[in-house]
Amino acid sequence: MKQLILIAGSVYGGLSVIFGAMGAHALKKVLTETQIQSFEVGVRYQMYHAIVLLILGFFLSFESRLQVYMGWSFIVGTFLFSFSIYLLSLQSVLGASLKFLGPVTPLGGLLMIVGWCLLLVQLVRQGS
Repeated sequence: MKQLILIAGSVYGGLSVIFGAMGAHALKKVLTETQIQSFEVGVRYQMYHAIVLLILGFFLSFESRLQVYMGWSFIVGTFLFSFSIYLLSLQSVLGASLKFLGPVTPLGGLLMIVGWCLLLVQLVRQGS
């Protein structure tokens, strides 16, 4: 699991740089300012959680259920949150109605919050 955490953090980090550059350059010509801002939110949260995954991967063993659930919450939550925002922002360019993804974004956000709460539990347990 630890290796998966580090790989996910690396992939998310690299993709956030790629998507950030895409949003700053190529997409500015085809998306509205509101769509660009939404896209950038996805990039920003993806990078934040890439960094978190890398830090956690270097410092935790991911041998306990709590740590495994935390890792999965961050991985799946980041994917659902950021990638649903990307697709929703790009739906006009893709020529598809992807409004069904609207509820996916808050579900991803909820999973990221769960990850943070589990991290808090981990830290409290380590301190006692």
